[in-house]
Amino acid sequence: MTINIEYETGIPLDLPYEKIIHEVVLAALDYEKCPYEAEVSVVLTDNEGIHQLNRQFRNIDRPTDVLSFPMCEYDRPADFDRLEEDAEDCFNPETGELLLGDIVISVEKVKEQAAAYGHSEARELAFLTAHSMLHLFGYDHMEDDERLVMEKKQEEILKLKGYTR
Repeated sequence: MTINIEYETGIPLDLPYEKIIHEVVLAALDYEKCPYEAEVSVVLTDNEGIHQLNRQFRNIDRPTDVLSFPMCEYDRPADFDRLEEDAEDCFNPETGELLLGDIVISVEKVKEQAAAYGHSEARELAFLTAHSMLHLFGYDHMEDDERLVMEKKQEEILKLKGYTR
């Protein structure tokens, strides 16, 4: 298992962010019964950094809390069976790990949203990580039924690790 974490902002996040990210990534992989060792990259940035990415990749000209960049396409969310057919696109040839993708989180949004929702920054970071991991597994929330599935899964992953409201 490879989890690359880069802290690209001068804004401090006074909590064990690496531990939280590792716990939630591993919990999400277990929850979805991923049969492979996996590789995930996580970048912690500020509102300006995520704003630029949001504008560049989604044509949305404002900061957001989290962005997900999945490396694999799924026929159905978390359907790992067909990924070996696309082995050269989905697996690291050096390590054999499943390349899930990249997560970018705004530290400023972690702080703002934790205060707005009345829970800890640790819980907010865990939530954004779980949310993004589900996107890396092919889940989405554009339709109400998809949103409900994602919300349930996010809460169950967070509950596994004790990150409750």
